[in-house]
Amino acid sequence: MLGLMQDWPLLVHKLLDHAVENHGARQIVSRQADGGIHRTDYAAVRSRARKLARALDRRGITKGDRVATLAWNSYRHMECWYGIAGLGAIYHTLNPRLFPDQIAWIANHARDKALFFDPCFADLVAQIAPHLKSVEFFVALCDRADLPKLKTPKLIAYEDFISVKGDFDWKSFSEKTACGLCYTSGTTGNPKGVLYSHRSNVLHAFMANQADAQRLTVSDVILPVVPMFHANAWAIAFTAPMAGAKLVLPGAKLDGASIYELLETEKVTITAAVPTVWLALLQHMEKNNLKLTSMKRVLIGGAACPRSMIQTFEQKYGIEVNHAWGMTELSPIGTTGALKPEILARPYEEQLDIKTKQGIAVFGVEMKITDDRNRILPRDGKSAGRLKVRGPAVARAYFRGAGKEAFDSKGWFDTGDVATIDPDGYMAITDRAKDVIKSGGEWISSIAIENLAVGHPAVAEAAVIGVAHPKWDERPLLVVVLKPGRTATAAELIAHLKGRIAKWWLPDAVAFLDEIPHTATGKILKTQLRAQFRDFTFKS
Repeated sequence: MLGLMQDWPLLVHKLLDHAVENHGARQIVSRQADGGIHRTDYAAVRSRARKLARALDRRGITKGDRVATLAWNSYRHMECWYGIAGLGAIYHTLNPRLFPDQIAWIANHARDKALFFDPCFADLVAQIAPHLKSVEFFVALCDRADLPKLKTPKLIAYEDFISVKGDFDWKSFSEKTACGLCYTSGTTGNPKGVLYSHRSNVLHAFMANQADAQRLTVSDVILPVVPMFHANAWAIAFTAPMAGAKLVLPGAKLDGASIYELLETEKVTITAAVPTVWLALLQHMEKNNLKLTSMKRVLIGGAACPRSMIQTFEQKYGIEVNHAWGMTELSPIGTTGALKPEILARPYEEQLDIKTKQGIAVFGVEMKITDDRNRILPRDGKSAGRLKVRGPAVARAYFRGAGKEAFDSKGWFDTGDVATIDPDGYMAITDRAKDVIKSGGEWISSIAIENLAVGHPAVAEAAVIGVAHPKWDERPLLVVVLKPGRTATAAELIAHLKGRIAKWWLPDAVAFLDEIPHTATGKILKTQLRAQFRDFTFKS
């Protein structure tokens, strides 16, 4: 017997409909390319998104077609997401931080039929346009006066493109219809496409907005520093209208001073980004003796959050840190660092031990760790194995059949991470499978060493890689970027680590760099570091 409830399809444009019907005048604030501030609201965004859908429909874009975006976080980019999805087409977020040939390869692999782009990427578009095999027209996200002078054929200004007469009703289709497409960063091999459905995006919005995750309310003001081209901006373009929260979109200016200005002037209560962004913000605040007057919570993910960063936010500025973990393949949220009551009863230093972990699974994510023979390992906080997940917002395959080896017949996705899970359910990533250091038959966690290293007052950023060793196969090399005006010796940094990690985990050497390479999504690019130090030899 089936239940007698209505079959109400989970479609992403219903999130925007909800916001308009209940919070239509709630502001959406965007920083423009010229630094100015643009203000709109949910009602206006929906109206313009429907105009976009109508214009795309007239251009022959139909259900299942991929429409690419190359843009920062802005109201126009948000209109694109909803307008494309409401037509039944698929928004495809391209990462402008990739190399031009990578972007062209991804657009061709996706078979994008149109490209919407911010004018600041005009030079990039000029480079890739001749190589885009399926793109039929280009739309610059601006008005006619700011239209870049490109030789690209079939180029039109966004405001002209959406200036169509007549209304448009969202199309009707199954909630399992494809909705969005986002490619992994591709640090090894070609990037792989993750194809989200309307159903998975809406369910993920519910998952992300749980009280122990984003916890958005109608009273909140949220600023997603994480770009919309990075793992769906952690679903904030969906969770904000679901809650009716005010949304602040920072555009291209992501330096510490610019982010601080928006946080203060717009009275932001919650924000989200990767640790490298927060490092810049904290340095700006420390240098100028600044405080945050309205901030309540900060979501940190995309890379392991150093213990010292959590302490600074919480103890110096009184801002709660929620250390989360996810992946493009998980839509992206998988775990959150919410503390259970029994842990909150412990001393703060012990709470920090838990907060530095990636956290407990949100509802909708199943999680396990296995050995190389696929045997489930115990949740004892010590046994490290391959982290595998499944759930309604977890990919079951990659677009066009790539990377089949990551998925098994029971739906489990192998994340490529090495992790432990403790008896309380808190997961801690010890390394990427490809980054783990194997020394004398034992595993060394590069992440644990990195997090301790950045706790030294002179260290701005740290990375640990395995370097070939004649006796131990590999030994850890600590690579460090110092804060401006600060000094530290290798011996001082090693001394800082002593007593905090196992003796045999201590790096055998320290290398100082002016800059550590990063991926297009802000993660440390260890493949490049390993290539850079390929010929490094430890002193005997």
